[in-house]
Amino acid sequence: MNRKKTGIMGGTFNPIHLGHLLLAETAREQAGLDEVWFMPSGKPYMKEGTYVVDSARRLAMAKLAIQNNSFFKVSDKEIVRGGYTYTHETLQELQACYPGTDFYFIMGADCLFTMENWKEPGTIFRNCTVLAAARGDEQGEALEEKRRQLEERYHADIKILYFAKLPISSTDIRNRLLHGKSVRYLVPDNVIAYMEAEGMYTSEETAGTAL
Repeated sequence: MNRKKTGIMGGTFNPIHLGHLLLAETAREQAGLDEVWFMPSGKPYMKEGTYVVDSARRLAMAKLAIQNNSFFKVSDKEIVRGGYTYTHETLQELQACYPGTDFYFIMGADCLFTMENWKEPGTIFRNCTVLAAARGDEQGEALEEKRRQLEERYHADIKILYFAKLPISSTDIRNRLLHGKSVRYLVPDNVIAYMEAEGMYTSEETAGTAL
């Protein structure tokens, strides 16, 4: 029986934008994934001290954003767990709940240089294949050497995705909304409508600096 291949897109999604969607679609195509799960974080420990919109609205925006792609799904696993969000715990839970599935953790290639500072990196590598998305200017000896080091030290399985990254960030989107500027073609239209209806990111506090 063939094992299912599922990608995991984690993040605060504060808010979700077209760059997130393009990365997920790129990963699905290049790695031959059956589906990609968007998993908004509950309480991300690395964002301590910065404002992040409540999890219910971030989850709602993610659901709106993926409506037109049957390969995309949204999971609330990190939200309902409560407490700080740790990737190693999420992957262990997923492996226990879905023993017939191979998980692929999607992230930017720059994260390879900081993953050893994450909580229990060895557990992360044991429970997934890492798909590291690199722009053309990130290719080179430094990235390949880091991949080799991690694979040797943790017996990791790391694959490089070739990704034409869009110049879009959640920080820029929040700042544009704060100053009354358009975010059309940066965020799905239905997510824009939701943010407008909710009056989101319209104050200095809620624009914040968290990604």
